[in-house]
Amino acid sequence: MPGAIQCLTIRPPVAGTSTSRHRNRLHPVAHSQISGRKSSATPLTWKRISVTRTPSIGAAVKCRQGDGNGEHGLPQVSSSNRSKPLAKFVTDNFLPLALVSGVVLGFANPSLGCLADTYYLSKVSTFGIYLISGLTLHNAEISAAVEAWQVGLFGVVFILFLSPLFSKIILQLKLQPQEFVTGIAIFTCMPTTLSSGVALTRLAGGNSALALAMTLISNLLGILIIPFSITKFIASGVGVSISSGQLLRGLLLTLLLPVILGKITRDFSKGVADFADRNRQILAMISATLLGLVPWMQVSKSRSLLLVVKPEIFLVAVVLGVLLHGILFVFNALVIQAFSLVSNGKSSFAKKENASALLLVASQKTLPVMVAVVEQLGGSLGESGLLVLPCVAAHLNQIIIDSFLVGLWKEKEDALGNSKVA
Repeated sequence: MPGAIQCLTIRPPVAGTSTSRHRNRLHPVAHSQISGRKSSATPLTWKRISVTRTPSIGAAVKCRQGDGNGEHGLPQVSSSNRSKPLAKFVTDNFLPLALVSGVVLGFANPSLGCLADTYYLSKVSTFGIYLISGLTLHNAEISAAVEAWQVGLFGVVFILFLSPLFSKIILQLKLQPQEFVTGIAIFTCMPTTLSSGVALTRLAGGNSALALAMTLISNLLGILIIPFSITKFIASGVGVSISSGQLLRGLLLTLLLPVILGKITRDFSKGVADFADRNRQILAMISATLLGLVPWMQVSKSRSLLLVVKPEIFLVAVVLGVLLHGILFVFNALVIQAFSLVSNGKSSFAKKENASALLLVASQKTLPVMVAVVEQLGGSLGESGLLVLPCVAAHLNQIIIDSFLVGLWKEKEDALGNSKVA
């Protein structure tokens, strides 16, 4: 009839009923004989639905399928399920995203970053990073690395005494602005990263306790050694005299003091220790956010100078940071191989867990300490933003490269495990 459309809804048959013969038939089947047994077919149902025509739309048809127990609709994809991959990506890559965001915001809104710097937010953020490190530091994790003390000792020696030697070679390069070269040279004198090296070691199945011990010792001893490394290898190469005592005092106040405060608070307050253990991921994200504030303020202060730098020059500085990480990584890999051959595979260097910890921790350099050093230099070695910017790129690159390598290691281990099972 005009203005109405008939909609046929077919109730699905019960289990055991054959429907292939009657697919195009419109009348119900009372009984069917299948394999000598009787089975009943569910009667078909009709529903008549009136459709009101409107001048703007015409006819709207709504057909509903019923099964006697409820309604069947198309499967819906939950918005929470769609957001899970994005949330996992952000969580897994929060540190590099925070660093990149800081650089982008520094270019986009330099006035806000300059205002934050006038209130010494860079020193506050550095203090907060090391305070969180002290709050999350376990005594058991440090003592567990005693067994592999030879590997740890070599790692600390390499981080603080051997890798700074590469700064003399880097300073021979000539780029404009020269601060890019000087910044990378300062970067070689830094201790290892505070969080990414340990996190990647744990992800790779390595000796995370050893990684943590090397991280803690190199950063604490680095406060005492870095001023002399900067004076000997960097300042002398550019004709600048730096007061090691003043730099040491500044590093003690901004780095060592918050670590001690955090550790004491953790040891004397069980509630604080439990809170830190329950919220390690949140504290790590807060630490990464504080670290992201550093390039934001540094880039904001030096935006006008950075815009003058030619893109190809900056690309050369970025490649220089990648080469530095690659050289450190290859050197440590050769040392591990040499110790393993000399000991016929009986040395602690030959253990895969210790080797991965040494490769990942001893081949990385930390950005927060480098920024604290640049703050203490007060521009004596060049513009602070130009010194820090290539190191931000180098810090990002080493995390990305090592994350890729850890992924390859895990894929190789999974493939070997599957072949053994087969």
